[in-house]
Amino acid sequence: MMTNLKDTQNLQDNRGIDIQKVGIKHVELPLTIQRKNDSNQVVNAKVRANVFLPKHYKGTHMSRFVEVLSEWKNKNLLGVDIKGCLATIIKKLNAKSGELEFKFKYFIDKKSPVTRLSSPMSYDCSFEGELSNPGKDNEEYKFILGVKVPVTTLCPCSKEISEYGAHNQRTIVSVKISYNENNHIWIEDLIKIIEKCGSCEIYPLLKRPDEKFVTEKAYKNPKFVEDLLRDVVLNLRENTIIDSFEVECEAFESIHNHSAWAYQSEIITR
Repeated sequence: MMTNLKDTQNLQDNRGIDIQKVGIKHVELPLTIQRKNDSNQVVNAKVRANVFLPKHYKGTHMSRFVEVLSEWKNKNLLGVDIKGCLATIIKKLNAKSGELEFKFKYFIDKKSPVTRLSSPMSYDCSFEGELSNPGKDNEEYKFILGVKVPVTTLCPCSKEISEYGAHNQRTIVSVKISYNENNHIWIEDLIKIIEKCGSCEIYPLLKRPDEKFVTEKAYKNPKFVEDLLRDVVLNLRENTIIDSFEVECEAFESIHNHSAWAYQSEIITR
């Protein structure tokens, strides 16, 4: 027979400090993601979950995060009903606000540009949700979709000053977008928007005709990291669904021991 165990977390704290974010990180969870073609992909997600902790509570109940995540992980077409999951967490922990973040690798079959050979390409992606005052008149919810997309960039200066050849980089474009919960943007579509902005796309499998194609395409389409960032920004601005975005471009230089880097964030007003 179990005896009642003392709940230390519920003890009063007298230091008068509200904690803005407290919770758990690096929880691994299988997540079912709906693909654009109506099929599903199961991914291994790493989860961060946290809530606001009022000053009078000594601690939060960490186990309740895992309980709710385990219950909700299969409830939505896009992996998790983040808003509903957050609302449940906030209610169970007597909090006024909370956040969820799911980071995972997402695979898309991609064909080489000439030989049309297909192979899976991996992308680092994330779902994030921020919810405060659920169910009340002042409820606020924000969903954020994140992707990291590798592209090739070729240096315009190197091409201009060299008699032959030009150095290039593999550049990682990190994008986070936010949009109204009644709308939707597919991971696949966001990735395509970003890939077309590079000097050339990156492919998981290349035969010699494909390698010739991507080398020549990049050479004909040189871009500084600033060019790449501006092209991504223009494409995101043109999307009528997106409310705000962050873009970060990091070019891993082939002739320097440092990266070239650019960043932009915007709230779109229409």
